[in-house]
Amino acid sequence: MTTDSPLRLAIVDDSQVVRMGLKALLSTERGITIVGEASKVAEAVSMAANARPQVVLLDIRLPDGTGFDACRRILQQDPKVRILFLTSVIDDQLINDAIRSGGQGYLLKEVGADDLVQAIYDVAAGKSVLDPQATARVLQLMRHRTATTDDPVASLSPQERRVLSLIAAGKTNKEVGNELGLTEKTVKNYLANIFGKLNVTRRSQAVALFVTANAAGGN
Repeated sequence: MTTDSPLRLAIVDDSQVVRMGLKALLSTERGITIVGEASKVAEAVSMAANARPQVVLLDIRLPDGTGFDACRRILQQDPKVRILFLTSVIDDQLINDAIRSGGQGYLLKEVGADDLVQAIYDVAAGKSVLDPQATARVLQLMRHRTATTDDPVASLSPQERRVLSLIAAGKTNKEVGNELGLTEKTVKNYLANIFGKLNVTRRSQAVALFVTANAAGGN
């Protein structure tokens, strides 16, 4: 995939070897240009402010804090930046923290090269990306959450359900609007209402609830 204007990517990892490996891998992708790198939270925040990346590949464990700290501070500076966590660890709390901090994706470092590149493009396009193992953990968390409460998805209107079903299918706001005959702004308004009804703040959380509710309904 190439574009007239290459996607601006930054890499944040405390390991110089990992950063070098990612740069060597991604520099061969003509649709991506690496505009900065950092090894600490403070460096990441400063770099993002100066380099203005569209997507940041962000490790969780950093010497002066966590990737979640960096994520929040970067998004405070520029909410349009997309954060893709790339880490070697996975557990329920880390995935939950990644979503709550504003991350758009969560991948393990063992991901294949092609899948990583596609994930970067997908996150830049506004999609949420979760490693298959992370997806299973999120769904488990959401099932536990809904097991003791009424089904929140039932409160959605038919149109809100249609919007969320398309989001769950991986479509961007623009693609949802095109399919339903809505403006992109109207889709964003629907999503805001959906988030409020579901008591979530991220697309991935809303999708997990929707998938869980459908799975429960099919049993």
